[in-house]
Amino acid sequence: MNHSTVSFLLVDDDIVSIMSMKRTIKKLRLLNPVVVAGDGLEALDILRQTGDVPEIKHPFIVILDLNMPRMSGHAFMKEIRNDPALSDTIVFIMSTSDSAQDVEEAYRANVAGYILKDGKPNTFRDALELLGTYSEIVLLPKTNAS
Repeated sequence: MNHSTVSFLLVDDDIVSIMSMKRTIKKLRLLNPVVVAGDGLEALDILRQTGDVPEIKHPFIVILDLNMPRMSGHAFMKEIRNDPALSDTIVFIMSTSDSAQDVEEAYRANVAGYILKDGKPNTFRDALELLGTYSEIVLLPKTNAS
């Protein structure tokens, strides 16, 4: 699969994190289309195409923060896992929380991976390089179940 066809949905309320991720994606020359949501509710609107939201093309990978206003990452995960049209969504958590409880809850919700935003200079680069490679070599469905 051509990695440029796998879209990334970045779900984070921290504008600095979003800017860093977008800058890193550009530096890595990843061709993946990027859509941004400021919290879980906005991300749901984008995934469900409700309201005036940007369109995200299938297939896609969600990069999700946990600690956000209005709807946390954990609440977002519960919502999509209970939605037949979104239940198979591929989600990677990218959070500052290293709480064992957060990690365990995320994996119970079937996340594909949990990446710690640890403040180290190469964290975003390494994580996004991994996701770029993942999107390039893993066969993903063109559409989710409806």
